[in-house]
Order: sequence, then C-alpha cells, then structure tokens
Amino acid sequence: MTANVAGYLLQLLAGRWLGVTGYSEFASLLAAQLLCAVPALALQNVVARELVRGAGVPTLRGLQWRCAVIVAVVAAVLVPLVTVTLNVGVLASAAALGAAPFLVLLSGEQGILQGGKRFRALAVVLGAAGIARVTPALVVLALGGGAALALWAAAFGIATAALFARTITGLPRARARTATGANAVATAVGVLPVLRAAQVQAALMALSSADLIVVRIVLDEVDASRYALGTIAAKIAFWLPQAVGVVLYPRMAQPTHSARAIQAALAVLSGIGIVAVLGAALAAPIAPLLAGEDYAPIQGLLWLFALHGALLAVLQGAMLSAIAVDRTALAVVTWVGLAVEVTVMVVFARSVPALITTAVSVAASTTLLVAVIVLRAADDTTRAEPSRPAG
Repeated sequence: MTANVAGYLLQLLAGRWLGVTGYSEFASLLAAQLLCAVPALALQNVVARELVRGAGVPTLRGLQWRCAVIVAVVAAVLVPLVTVTLNVGVLASAAALGAAPFLVLLSGEQGILQGGKRFRALAVVLGAAGIARVTPALVVLALGGGAALALWAAAFGIATAALFARTITGLPRARARTATGANAVATAVGVLPVLRAAQVQAALMALSSADLIVVRIVLDEVDASRYALGTIAAKIAFWLPQAVGVVLYPRMAQPTHSARAIQAALAVLSGIGIVAVLGAALAAPIAPLLAGEDYAPIQGLLWLFALHGALLAVLQGAMLSAIAVDRTALAVVTWVGLAVEVTVMVVFARSVPALITTAVSVAASTTLLVAVIVLRAADDTTRAEPSRPAG
C-alpha cells in the first residue's frame, strides 16, 4: 500500500503540475515503461517458484542478470520507436525505458524474498522501492522540471531501490542448497521459463496500458490528459490487492490446493474491486479539487475507470495461477482481447466515454472467459490428483 500510494501521489501531482497540455506525455511514457518492464514481473514469479523447487540463489541471480541485459538491449531498440509513435521527446523516452533493466534486477531480488517466504523483508523492499522511485521525481516536478527530468529522477530512484533490495536479500544469507536434486533443478533454470511467464504478464500489462497509448493517437492533448488522470482510479483498483496474489501464489502451485486457492483469490479480488468502484463513485466530486478544475469533465466517469482496474485485478489473479502451474498458453485469450480493444478504439472511439466504455467491455469479457477456464482446469486437476498411484 505504501508503494501504491506513492505511485498515485506521483500521478496526481504530475497531472496538476504538468497540466492538461503536458501530463499525457508523462503518463503515456510510464505506461510504455510498464510494458517494457514486463519481464521483471515475470522474473519475480519464476524466481519465487524455482527457489521453492530447490534452485540456488546464485543461479537465480545469474538468471536475473541475463534477463536485465536482454531487457536493456530491447529498451534501447524501442526508444526511437516509442519516441515517434507517442510523439514525445527522445530524452523522456530514453529515461522511461532506461529504467526497465533496474526494474528487472529489483524484481529478481523480490522473487528471492517471496520464494524464501521472507514476507517482512519483502514488505520493506516494496515500500522502500515505491518511495525511492517517486520522491526524486516529485522533487524535480516541484522545482519546475518537465517530464523528461522527472523520468530520469525516477530511473535513478529505481536503481537505488535495486541496490537496496540486494542488500536486504543478503541479510541473512540464504541457506546454501547442496543436495543433488536441488543442484539439478538449479542448472535447469534458464531464460525460457521467464519468457513463457513474460508473455502472460505482457498480455495482461498490454491490456491494462494499451488505452493510455491509444489515447495519444485518437484524442487531442487536453482530452488525452484527462483520460490519463482518470486511469489513476483504474490503477488504484488494479494494484491495491496485489498482496492477495503474493500470499496465495505458493498454494496455487500445489495441485491439491490449487482450485481452492484460485477460488479464494478471485473471490477476495472481486470483493475489493466492488469496494474500489463504490469508493471511486463516492469520491468523484472531490477529484477536481485535488487535480484541478480542468479535469472536472471526467469526474462522472471515475467509477468506470475503477471498474476497469478491478476487472483487470481479477484477470491478473487468474493469470497468476496459470504461471504457478506453468500453463501459460492461456494468455492467448488475453492477447485476443487486446487485439479487439485496440482495433475498436482506433477505428470507432473518439471520445473519453467511448474509450473507457470499450476498455471496460473488453476487460469484462476477457476476465470472465479466463476465470471460467482457470477454475475448470484447477477443478479437474484436483479431482484427478487422488487417482494418481502412490510414488
């Protein structure tokens, strides 16, 4: 929650200080950064899973460095493409994408803590990382700096957080794993499992961020900034219940407990989503007071933005279970949903209400379909488990 509140504060104050003419560039580049950092989210899940299975910490750190190098190369290639597509400054684009390798290193250390069930230390790292990322950017914005300088400051904060996380995971030292079986697992850990998990995370992150990129193409600067600020409500509903997945992820990976864990996760996520939507509806009248009167036209739509985020949170819970059991082909449903969303937005949507309505409709359909598939698959696995011969 500390990290989330820090992130929301950055978005809110950036929207106020950069104004409706400058905020959409900042928000769109943050969305692009999130997409480029998808391997970081996948890496944390894979590292946690493989650590539980017996992989050694040194081997997993080698994996995270390989992933960081790959992400750095991809980010460098994407800088000119993002600059042209979003019509933003090259320095701002480089700052946003340049932070991605540090996010990979940070997530790798978080995966070690999660897999080792060191949740107190993980909480410290998550909170500290949120503060370290936001504080330098807010200082730059408060001093009158633009989007590019703020993004560079945020990148510096992320790099500092990665170094801090490495220090935390080294204290106390992870237990050495010398058993033959553990070493065999350790040598089998490579980039491929991360890539499989990454395409699941990529589908989800693309679906949650594509609208912010499309609005830069189909709306004018003012309406694009208004839409971008409205997505703060979506981000709150999406990121707030992340602890549900962190806690239940190990149970999802166990066939005998998978169905119950998935049912529990989806139920809790749905409940939190309902609260988030109601909260957005009740808090809508004060939104212009916080962000400025320029954003008053979207206050009646904030509950829709929150609903979008809540639906994606449920979808993320379902997709996490797919990663836990390495059933990542399910991501194709989300990729289809993304294609439908972008196509409809680009061809038909030309206003803020039309864009957010499209996003909500696609998210609802995709989430329902994925949830049904995941629950049925988990239930089938649970029923089949007792019939397996002993040994």
